[in-house]
Amino acid sequence: MSKTTTFTMIKPDAVKNNFTGKIIDHILNAGFTIKAMKFMWLTPQQAGSFYAIHKERPFYNDLVEFMTSGPIVAAILEKENAVEDFRKTIGATDPQKAEAGTIRNLYAKNIDANAMHGSDSDENAQIESGFFFSQFEKY
Repeated sequence: MSKTTTFTMIKPDAVKNNFTGKIIDHILNAGFTIKAMKFMWLTPQQAGSFYAIHKERPFYNDLVEFMTSGPIVAAILEKENAVEDFRKTIGATDPQKAEAGTIRNLYAKNIDANAMHGSDSDENAQIESGFFFSQFEKY
């Protein structure tokens, strides 16, 4: 099986709580290689565009507000079966339901402040990676 990539963000709650280093260490210990990474603060326009798929949902405005409340760390990760393995590594969206030892189980507060974003498909991983990184920022 060949290596694939996935996209992730360490969300503002985890950055604010100083979990960035621990989360990156967790990711590396799970066998992922970082192919691109940046620390940034999303504008409302950027967050709104990234989460446009949820625009008609009742939580959209709260999501955009949350994602612009502090800096994030965006990254592209590589591993065999990257998307599926990363989803297992971060755990369920609701940290109360996340398996013990997963990133969300360890570092998330609740279903809204859930520490991490992880792509849900190979196709979305490519789209999301392209949203945050140019070809010149990936190795």
